[in-house]
Amino acid sequence: MNDLHVRLADDADLATLVRLRDDAARWMLAQGITGQWQPGQLDEDHFRRTMAGGEVWLAEADGRVAGAWELWWEDEDAWGPQPPVAGYVHRLMVDRDSAKPGTGRLLLRAAERRVAAAGRGLVRLDCLAGNARLNAYYLDAGYRVVGRKAGKPQPGGAPKSFTLLEKPALTTVDS
Repeated sequence: MNDLHVRLADDADLATLVRLRDDAARWMLAQGITGQWQPGQLDEDHFRRTMAGGEVWLAEADGRVAGAWELWWEDEDAWGPQPPVAGYVHRLMVDRDSAKPGTGRLLLRAAERRVAAAGRGLVRLDCLAGNARLNAYYLDAGYRVVGRKAGKPQPGGAPKSFTLLEKPALTTVDS
């Protein structure tokens, strides 16, 4: 899977990002994972705002979109005020129709390298507390639970409780 290429998303990618998010939401629902994401919750304006205040990354392999993720430089809703020591990964999405197995881990590694390249030593993310499968996925990827956040605001929905996870950012030597 060395052919995975990551790049910053731009306005031309907005429809693709919405499709990835909606497809991921439909996949979760088909797997019986409810309460996490719903199709239609996020639109192009969401991703446009995220690009303006953070980064949205798109991954491609063999000329096709393989996945995407958001990278924020602060996340006070989940983590409260923090010194600038971390990058915050959100909305990790894999295109299950075209991506090879293991693509999600490659996206996480790319995010970890980007955080390290920005001079920050920690990668943080939050995961719906009740999603045991996703919590286990991140623990298996080397993240550790460092707290819980009850009542985190959600775009287009009611506040939810989340598990807070972090790990040291990967350097290019680690990958």
